[in-house]
Amino acid sequence: MTGEKNRDYDEITSFLGEFGPFQIAAFVLLSASAIPNGYMGMCMVFVADVPAHRCKLSINSTDNGTELEVPFHEQITRVGPDMCSRYKLIGNSTETARLGNDTEGCLDGWVFSTGEYTASIVDEWDLVCDNAWKVPLSTSTFFIGVLIGSYTSGQLSDRFGRKPVFFWSLALQTVFALIQATSVSWVMFCIFNCLRGIGQISNFITSLVLGCEILSQSTRVSFTLLGHSICFGIGYAFLSLVAYFIRGWRMLLVAAAIPGFLYIPVWWVIPESPRWLLQRGRVEEAELVIRNAAKRNGVPAPEVIFRADECLELMQNEGGEERQAQTYTFVDLIRTTNMRNITFILLVLWAVTVMVFYGLSLNTGNMHGNAYLNSFISAVTEIVAYIATWLLINRAPRPTILFSTLLFCGIMLLIIKLVPEDMHAMSQVLALLGKLGVSGAYAFLYLFSTELLPTVVRNMGLGVSSTAGRIGSIISPYVVYIGVYSKILPYIVFGTLSILAAVVSILLPDTRNCKLPDHISQVKPIRSCCSPKEASTAPSRTSPDCKEMSNFPDKLSKTV
Repeated sequence: MTGEKNRDYDEITSFLGEFGPFQIAAFVLLSASAIPNGYMGMCMVFVADVPAHRCKLSINSTDNGTELEVPFHEQITRVGPDMCSRYKLIGNSTETARLGNDTEGCLDGWVFSTGEYTASIVDEWDLVCDNAWKVPLSTSTFFIGVLIGSYTSGQLSDRFGRKPVFFWSLALQTVFALIQATSVSWVMFCIFNCLRGIGQISNFITSLVLGCEILSQSTRVSFTLLGHSICFGIGYAFLSLVAYFIRGWRMLLVAAAIPGFLYIPVWWVIPESPRWLLQRGRVEEAELVIRNAAKRNGVPAPEVIFRADECLELMQNEGGEERQAQTYTFVDLIRTTNMRNITFILLVLWAVTVMVFYGLSLNTGNMHGNAYLNSFISAVTEIVAYIATWLLINRAPRPTILFSTLLFCGIMLLIIKLVPEDMHAMSQVLALLGKLGVSGAYAFLYLFSTELLPTVVRNMGLGVSSTAGRIGSIISPYVVYIGVYSKILPYIVFGTLSILAAVVSILLPDTRNCKLPDHISQVKPIRSCCSPKEASTAPSRTSPDCKEMSNFPDKLSKTV
């Protein structure tokens, strides 16, 4: 009887099999739901890109009265010394007017090149020159929404269920994109950009949690890294292809909303998380989900799947009596030395990694060459990074993987400074290699953070760390904006920060093949070259605390 009461969820539901039709449907559909998230998350690369522009003349003629029939970049030099000023006209009549040597501002507005875009928010509302600061702010409003959604989606899904929040956030993302496409002002655009960010991250996180809780133990990590993350990269690549054929920002947003309607029938395919149902005491509904899954897999289900006493111990008392007796707060993240060190390092790593990741993604507009091809290659680079991370995840120490990816990113970005200005292809290759490194670090950071934080504060710690990352993503558009004045400066900033983060990451303890800590007292100390004695006290990979983590995917699904 005791053995039965101590069975975990995976053992109880093992009769379903590892990867039957039910699991395949959940794996594919929930992974595919990240494709619109990748599209939505990166569409500002094209929506807010700044096309070439020049001042509009009060007369549309040159000295001889004919329209300028020269390339747009030559028109700029003939109309004014730069894109924010023009030469004053001399003469009062159209026939005698000519351009002088004195300059003035663009009093009559601007003319924008339509070579790459038929319309963007920049030429829609003249977001150039004195209003150029509105361009990075437009992108930051999306990440402000991501920050809000990261904080609220977990609480909503814990209270109302994974499935309702998944579909509601998908609906909100779809509806807000459609309304945003009808924006009549820049302020309206920014408001719905923020709301779209809330829906995008809420849908992304909830689908990840739902998949981890539905799938079997052996497939959860593969779902997280290979399924969900790669589909996000596919969405980013798909954005580049769609943007190539749809050059207007309004229709680009409409195209982003279409996949949301295709997911309506999925409501009848994807069930609620049986784990969440058990946690809420809805045992009969959880059993119904498992029985339907068994039917779809063609396997018999036992008469009683979840015993009442077993469910109570399994789902409500996972942390034991100590967890029930004590309530943990944010103060516990800094109460002890080990916990404080881990928390501080994670905050730094998340802020820098997310800033560099989104910064390099958004910086494709500042790169030489075709913007659509650059964006597509950047997306493919992400996919390669996710696959490489999955292959390395159990083959090297955790700090070594994080240190290597961040250091590689930083070095590649700083080397760009040494490349001659006319070697644009080499600069772009180095930038993409940097993107490869930071993409791997970003995907890996979710896993590593979960292993470092104890169960009693894991949700809280991941929430705080993710918040630091979202603050980094809010700042990243402003770093990218510096590229308008100096194309090399964003790479120097991102490269320097990546190397600093790499140095900090090497201080973290290794958690490979170690079981997850449950209590704050079990948190490992950071590594220090000045404190060999302290480092030697950390459990080795062969100690009882570092046995094979067969229960890792299960706990990851409850804390991601």
